[in-house]
Amino acid sequence: MRKSPPKSAVWGYKLGSVYIRKVHFRDANMIQQIEQKVINRLRQVTSAISQGGANQVALIKSAAEKEAAAEFARAAAMRPFIVGSALQEIAQDPEILHAMFEILETEKMLEGDVDLTLIPKGENSHLLAELLASKGFNTTTPPALPSH
Repeated sequence: MRKSPPKSAVWGYKLGSVYIRKVHFRDANMIQQIEQKVINRLRQVTSAISQGGANQVALIKSAAEKEAAAEFARAAAMRPFIVGSALQEIAQDPEILHAMFEILETEKMLEGDVDLTLIPKGENSHLLAELLASKGFNTTTPPALPSH
């Protein structure tokens, strides 16, 4: 059996697509099947759009994380240079250098979870330190050091 060419070809036209409108189906089963196919296709398209968006977000997030990591690494590499330069400048004045290290040492002691006993300077500071030492310390608390 030989198939005849489409009418459009016979008339000299090349058919690209056909649009059908105002179709009325009488068979309820056929209507339900068509509706189900349309619904399934809409779900597929919606899912594909959602997945595409999620992929774009993942790409943007990944690029941003990579750039942030590079900047943090660059900053971390610069830190020793900056700190070293600052310390070098501070070391120019021994009085400022000594004061800075005193402050840092005090801050570290205050951050720790220990009891501190401060002994004021003066004639009796040695005597006060000896009295405190003779009082005894429990094994969990180290002895207090006299201040300078």
